[in-house]
Amino acid sequence: MSNDKSRDALSDAPIPQRNNPAEVVNSGSPLDYVLWVIALILLGSSMMVNQHLPAYWAPANDVWVRVGVILACIIVALGLLYATHQGKGFVRLLKDARIELRRVTWPTKQETMTTSWQVLAVVLVASILLWCFDYALSWLMKFIIG
Repeated sequence: MSNDKSRDALSDAPIPQRNNPAEVVNSGSPLDYVLWVIALILLGSSMMVNQHLPAYWAPANDVWVRVGVILACIIVALGLLYATHQGKGFVRLLKDARIELRRVTWPTKQETMTTSWQVLAVVLVASILLWCFDYALSWLMKFIIG
């Protein structure tokens, strides 16, 4: 029998997992690979637009045209990445993170100020202690070396 906890102890059959927020995203289809390659080419070309495009396209001498081309390349690349299985999994992760952020109990202003002052005091005391330790060691080294 397997030691895997996701298997039934009697029949060694996999136990179906329901409502599991941690999903394993498979590598996807060959179309995903094509979309990734095209998106990476677009992102790479968006980095080279500013330097190389004005030599080949006259309207690109205007800075706003280059900014528009760069933004268009980035937006299209992000859209292609969203179309992949990994992109949809990432968007799902962001939605789940947003839901979790709503559940967080944030500290009040008073708690934040009190904690901040405590951290500042500890940092100040630690820095003074480290400075004293450094000063004592440097004095000891000067005493030993001469």
